[in-house]
Amino acid sequence: MKHFYEQIGLFSFFSSLVTNILFNQLLLYLLKYCYNPILQTYWIQLVTYGFFIIIIKIIYRSPFYEISSRANFLGFCLSLGILICNSSIYIWKTFGIYVTVLSTFHFTEFLGIAFTNPASLSFDSFVINHSPAYTLAAIASWTEFGTRVYFYPHMKPNLCLLVIGTIFCVAGEILRKTAIFTAKQNFNHIVQSKKSSHHSLVTHGVYNVCRHPSYVGWFYWSIGTQLILHNPICLLAYIIISWKFFEDRIFIEELSLVEFYGDTYKIYQNNVGTGLPFISGYIDAN
Repeated sequence: MKHFYEQIGLFSFFSSLVTNILFNQLLLYLLKYCYNPILQTYWIQLVTYGFFIIIIKIIYRSPFYEISSRANFLGFCLSLGILICNSSIYIWKTFGIYVTVLSTFHFTEFLGIAFTNPASLSFDSFVINHSPAYTLAAIASWTEFGTRVYFYPHMKPNLCLLVIGTIFCVAGEILRKTAIFTAKQNFNHIVQSKKSSHHSLVTHGVYNVCRHPSYVGWFYWSIGTQLILHNPICLLAYIIISWKFFEDRIFIEELSLVEFYGDTYKIYQNNVGTGLPFISGYIDAN
C-alpha cells in the first residue's frame, strides 16, 4: 500500500501547484478592472483550496487522505508564495519568498523519504506536525513579521539580509537532502532506539564532513527563514532554541549509535565533528 503514497503525494502536490498558478493568472486577467484584484484573487484561491480539500476527502480514505491533503496544502502554499512574490508590494515579497522556501522544504522531506526509505513513509514524513514547539515557533515568526508590517508598512526590506537568508535556506536545504539521499534507508525522522537488520553506519559523502549533516542543514535553514523575514527577535530565539534542540537530540541519538556500533562509532566521533557549533554529542567515558 505504501508504494501508492509517493504517487498520491506527487500528484496532489503538483496538481495543486499548477492548477492554482494557472487559476491565479486567469483571475488576475478577469479581475484586472476590479478594486484591489490581487486581494480578490487571494480570497477566491482560498475558497478554491477548500473546495479541493472537500473533493479529496470524498475520493480518499485514511491514510491516503492524510497524504493527499498535506501534499495539496503544500502545493497551494507554494503557488501562494509565488503569487505573493510576483504581485505584492515589496515588503510582502519577503513573506512570499519565505512561504516558497517553507513549502518546498516540507514537501521535499516527504519526497526524500519516498525515494530513499519508502518503508518508513507516512503522512508524518512531511514533518509539518513535527512538534507543538515547531508549530509555536512558526506562529511566533508570522506574528513578529505581521506586527512589523502593520506598524511599519512602508519599511523596505534589507536586500543584503534577504540574499543571505535565501543562501542559508538553499544551502541548508541542499545539505539536508544530500544527507538523506546519502544515508538512504538508514535515515529516519524518528531517532531509532533499536538497530534494524538493514542499518549500517554511514561515514562517506557529507557524513565524512560532519556526523549530523541533516541537523546542520536544518539548523542553518531555520536561521535563514528568519533572516528572510527580517525577524530580529525570532532570529535570536531560533538560534538558541534550535541549538538546544539539536544538542539534546544528538546526545540521545549518539547514545544509541554508540550502543549499535561500539568502537567503530567512537573512532568516527574522534575523527569527525557534529557540524554544529559547541555541540560535541554523547561521549562515552569507557
